[in-house]
Amino acid sequence: MGKFMKPGKVVLVLAGRYSGHRPYSHALVAGIDRYPRKVTAAMGKKKITKRSKIKYSVDIPLDKTVINKDVFRDPALKRERYKTGKNKWFFQKLRF
Repeated sequence: MGKFMKPGKVVLVLAGRYSGHRPYSHALVAGIDRYPRKVTAAMGKKKITKRSKIKYSVDIPLDKTVINKDVFRDPALKRERYKTGKNKWFFQKLRF
């Protein structure tokens, strides 16, 4: 069996030999709040696009003692983080 639990990958192990035995100190929990509704062939394009929207939720535990308010107020700091090129996924929408 190959190595399937690696950093940067999404693996959900609910049962079995490896369940609960990985020493990660943090996790990003993402879920779907609103699922797409049923679509039929008789519906128009506009109605299909409205019914196929997905609302997602992300649970991030923030430690407010570490983050100061100046970081959120100054857009130049966000621009610097964006231009470094690291963590590109942080500045993109979630895709499901």
